[in-house]
Amino acid sequence: MAERVILVDESDREVGTEDKERAHREGRLHRAFSVFVFNSRGEMLLQRRAAGKYHSPGLWTNTCCSHPRPGESVAAAARRRLREEMGLECELRGSFPFLYRAELDRGMTEHEYDHVLVGESDRDPVPDADEVEAWAWVHPDEVRRDLAERPDRYTYWFRVALPDLLDRMAS
Repeated sequence: MAERVILVDESDREVGTEDKERAHREGRLHRAFSVFVFNSRGEMLLQRRAAGKYHSPGLWTNTCCSHPRPGESVAAAARRRLREEMGLECELRGSFPFLYRAELDRGMTEHEYDHVLVGESDRDPVPDADEVEAWAWVHPDEVRRDLAERPDRYTYWFRVALPDLLDRMAS
């Protein structure tokens, strides 16, 4: 069965559903989430997307990201995908939403109303190899430096969300 995403307007009001890959081919605005997990040492858990992903394969990004299913809340979807992708469970709290549009590889366009959620865990992940090629706990300062020097190593949405998240966490 094809996975469906929730289409939204620019205020995150639902306007319908669409096949996930079709929504990305056509650049339709849809609901998404990005989870950032930190440990007690202040490091963030990054993942490198698996080579088989339908867009942005092999790029480093936040702990996990995906889309809620029709009828599923952002919070429930984020917990589900964190468990499915990374084999982790932790409390997540909403931080902020952001809207972006980016032309990606393989003829895909991300046009998302993305909800950022943050959690804390000291457990190492046990990722699904179909989703995650590699993972690392990295200090945010190190990630900022690498982003400035080699932004092409990271997903578009991660490059957009990370500076805002770190600024909010510092204030």
